[in-house]
Amino acid sequence: MADEKTRVDFNAPKSLVERADSVVEILDISRTRLLIDALEDELEDLATDDEFRRRLSDAYYDDHVDYETVEAILGRQEAMRLKLLRESIDRTPAEPQLEDDLPSDEAFYDDEISEWTDSNSSESSDDESHL
Repeated sequence: MADEKTRVDFNAPKSLVERADSVVEILDISRTRLLIDALEDELEDLATDDEFRRRLSDAYYDDHVDYETVEAILGRQEAMRLKLLRESIDRTPAEPQLEDDLPSDEAFYDDEISEWTDSNSSESSDDESHL
């Protein structure tokens, strides 16, 4: 199925149009074909440009650009990745809920609570006894 066409009219510097006209004569293509090809190339380059991708992501996360636009620019796989990342960012983490009160230290440690000792203090007392 062919893409629906939209007429675009714009002004460009005369020198640029003259250069384009020279190129289309050499390539034996229409000015329209040259502009479409150049626009497609530029859009492909932007889709792989890190700065542009960051700006597009920011615009998507800030709701300035919709999913369909991201998909049209980056493709379905990259758009889905951004969508999943956005959903994970928007998600409020679940707050753990305890059914009962916290157990006491004795119950938690099975009545045996280890005590921390300073290993240096026992070594230094051993060292002193050997003097």
